[in-house]
Amino acid sequence: MSALWSLCAGLLLLLLWVRHRGLEAVLVHHRWVFVCLFLLPLSILFDVYYQLRAWAVRRLHSAPRLHAQRVRHIQGQVREWKNEGSRRYMCTGRPGWLTVSLRVGKYKKVHKNIMINLMDVLEVDSERQVVRVEPLVTMGQLTAYLNPMGWTIPVVPELDDLTVGGLIMGTGIESSSHIYGLFQHTCVAYELVLADGSLVRCTPTENSDLFYAVPWSCGTLGFLVAAEIKMIPAKKYVKIHYKPVRGLQNICEKFTEESKKKENNFVEGLVYSLDEAVIMTGVLTDEAEQSKINRIGNYYKPWFFKHVEKYLKADRTGIEYIPSRHYYHRHTRSIFWELQDIIPFGNNPVFRYLFGWMVPPKISLLKLTQGEAIRKLYEQHHVVQDMLVPMKSLEKSIQTFHVDLNVYPLWLCPFILPNNPGMVHPKGNETELYVDIGAYGEPKRKQFEARASMRQMEKFVRSVHGFQMLYADCYMTREEFWDMFDGSLYHKLREQMNCKDAFPEVYDKICKAARH
Repeated sequence: MSALWSLCAGLLLLLLWVRHRGLEAVLVHHRWVFVCLFLLPLSILFDVYYQLRAWAVRRLHSAPRLHAQRVRHIQGQVREWKNEGSRRYMCTGRPGWLTVSLRVGKYKKVHKNIMINLMDVLEVDSERQVVRVEPLVTMGQLTAYLNPMGWTIPVVPELDDLTVGGLIMGTGIESSSHIYGLFQHTCVAYELVLADGSLVRCTPTENSDLFYAVPWSCGTLGFLVAAEIKMIPAKKYVKIHYKPVRGLQNICEKFTEESKKKENNFVEGLVYSLDEAVIMTGVLTDEAEQSKINRIGNYYKPWFFKHVEKYLKADRTGIEYIPSRHYYHRHTRSIFWELQDIIPFGNNPVFRYLFGWMVPPKISLLKLTQGEAIRKLYEQHHVVQDMLVPMKSLEKSIQTFHVDLNVYPLWLCPFILPNNPGMVHPKGNETELYVDIGAYGEPKRKQFEARASMRQMEKFVRSVHGFQMLYADCYMTREEFWDMFDGSLYHKLREQMNCKDAFPEVYDKICKAARH
């Protein structure tokens, strides 16, 4: 009884403090209070619901049976839109706050919302080494499904909540991309409902123009209803080698050298300052030295980027064996390093042991509850960007990030970019090695101004024939956007498939200059 009275007294004091400071001030300056008391428990409930649903679907084996019925329902909604006179654009009915992108998509309020409730793994074909999935299947869900069968996918983008549809219509990358390319390059087929309500399957040999135009199109060519993704055999562990490197030139040379080695199954770099980094290489294995196994995904473990930093501070190399699924989602618990700005004490051992099992809060719930004040604060004083640049421009790119943003750590992830048709390909006629530079956090540059600084960054990325990931805020004009991306195939298909009256152009959907 005394414990209950203590709890009530504590809640009363909290409410009085919130009333004194003002709710908006608390949400902006002490967001951890709201996150810890409300969003973490809500996130647990979300996870429990989706895990129970996935278990029920697998037990009842209902997904393949109901998939065709659900697709027909989507086709019916599109035909209904046509019968109504096609007066407004269409978009998916999934609420904008449910997406991992931090961008606020206001277009959903004025467009025709097509409900797409497709979130199941449909088929695992071991002979073809292909898994067929619906677009709302998440990376956490897919690896949990495949790993017990002895399979995984070649590119497992980092965060648990990233969906197959988002990674295809946008893009996705992981530390294995120096071998396999971007997420889209591991897909062998897409199934889409088009603007006329028809269902089409496309592959590199069947409806190939559509197959190559879909990635990066952000849902402006049709509604994705299924995808087929390559599988590779899974192994128990990833043997990780940590190597601290100092000096920007040395960092770039070592990172480039390791990225070119195909014997490395994984390559990743964390840059902690302009001249300090840790470069990690990994190899899949079924054998491990028991004393060197690090189950980094356990809730009480240090955040991965903090764990890696210890090798830099100690100035020593190291080898560990990380269970494969823990490795694939190694940055999930700390949302890379974003969570340190939301829960400043989140990596404290006491917090990890008592509450780490509840971390991280769902990004979708953070978006839903952020409010206009926090959104504007983040927009002006926070950066979440991934820029894809040729590896040969890495040193110049890091210097530009330092001058224009001064955000650390920076995430380095290499990938091969084949010369395929579509919006994103190398300047020349051959496959080229690129690198994703991820900047997430509060810029330390004096007089940082979001629009001016990001436009300067975008200009630099265009100058080296690089690309900006489209989940983030984009400040380019229409002409600058289509200077960065190759729109020839995309515009040709929008004309052929009568998309212009059905879907907005990708620029109008994602760029700040076009959104209202």
